[in-house]
Amino acid sequence: MTQTAQTAPAHIAIVTVSDRASRGEYEDKGGPGAEDWLRATVTSPVQITRRIIPDGRANVAATLRDLADGSADLPRADLILITGGTGPAPRDETPEAMADVIEKELPGFGEEMRRASLREVPTAILSRQSAGIRGATLMITIPGKPSAIATCLDAVFAAVPYCLDLIGAARIETDPARIKAFRPKT
Repeated sequence: MTQTAQTAPAHIAIVTVSDRASRGEYEDKGGPGAEDWLRATVTSPVQITRRIIPDGRANVAATLRDLADGSADLPRADLILITGGTGPAPRDETPEAMADVIEKELPGFGEEMRRASLREVPTAILSRQSAGIRGATLMITIPGKPSAIATCLDAVFAAVPYCLDLIGAARIETDPARIKAFRPKT
């Protein structure tokens, strides 16, 4: 029996944007941190794809476009978490790259992630986290430090399953003991 689109696992991509990690000079902690958080929170079947790429607006945009649009080798991602490249440093161009490929911006994600992060560290105001939609793919930029990833995803993930429903992406369920997904009663 083949799986239908409704029973196929959600495809979640995690993209680490880092010159040093992509060259093997620095251990990627963001990608594994995001995957650990997802595996502890999402209870429905998921396929997780991880990529480590160098900084740079054109490169990041091309990767996001490829993941959101899918290919013969890899299904379209329902959710893309992008870690790294959201600060004020000259090579930090992840928000600009995402803006180049999304069709709709969802600024509330960035606002809430910064608000949650400010409770822990005053430099959270330097972060340029954001979210947006391309087709049936939700993209969210998150920090690279695992504890900061948890803070940010804890702050916004209750809205993610319903957002995926609204854009026609795969349905995901969460462990309500960790994150109670909000879906309005119809």
